[in-house]
Amino acid sequence: MAGMLERLYLRYSSRFAGLRQVPVLGGLAHRISYSLLPPRRDLWFKVTQGLGEGLWLKLLPRTAGEYFHGRVEPGLQQVLVEYLRPGMVFYDLGANLGFFSLIAARLVAPQGRVYAFEADPEAARRLTEHVERNDLRNVRVVERVVWSSTGSVAFERADPSLTPDRGCGRAVATQAPTERTLTLPSTALDDFVHTEPPPDLIKCDVEGAEVEVFRGAQRLLADHRPLVECEVHSDQNGTQVAEIFAGLDYSLQWLPHRHLLATPPGPAGSRQIAPPSALDSTRGLG
Repeated sequence: MAGMLERLYLRYSSRFAGLRQVPVLGGLAHRISYSLLPPRRDLWFKVTQGLGEGLWLKLLPRTAGEYFHGRVEPGLQQVLVEYLRPGMVFYDLGANLGFFSLIAARLVAPQGRVYAFEADPEAARRLTEHVERNDLRNVRVVERVVWSSTGSVAFERADPSLTPDRGCGRAVATQAPTERTLTLPSTALDDFVHTEPPPDLIKCDVEGAEVEVFRGAQRLLADHRPLVECEVHSDQNGTQVAEIFAGLDYSLQWLPHRHLLATPPGPAGSRQIAPPSALDSTRGLG
């Protein structure tokens, strides 16, 4: 019975979200959802629409509505489908539950490769479950912090009471010890590509560590020229990341919600990406 209620909630989650904005009804809808749905029970479900249609995911029903309907970050999904082709290599930095890694694995086909970097141990475990349940053998989960140097770094895990799916953990240069801070292995992409194939496309969502990531990828960017889609988490970070790519002769395009598309010169960057208005109607940084 509970499983049926949870699936009904997922199917009509957008309507519940609308009700929550209505005075009086919003509070009632919130209380009903909490009384009907267990607070910490993950549910396996199939994505119903979009590029992820048919993929199996295991998430909390209360927070999984956008995944269930395949509506997560449509701009990034558009970049993946416009650029990735069979046989390509995709790096997913900050893969979290792996939604974009799973989509990319389909697009690059069995002959391509996907490297899903996720440092948080719990998120990496769930990501591995998703890869295995979907039988995607061209995905490798890399349980390391992507950083400016190879070694170790402090990692602050997300507060599960604020982000139940642990999607906002972040590496920090210095951090006083807390119950949520771990010391985890780190890798610089310049070192990683010594033993692994370089990427054709990088997606980066590392909760504020993006400057450190690309400081550790200077040779990779200069020598291999991947296309990069990066979410930046502050105006200062956006300025610094843009300077890094501009210094390497990349063309820059701001997409909605603080996403930067960095396109290399030459054949690697020749594919036309849909303009921001076609990806999402919300205004970004620039």
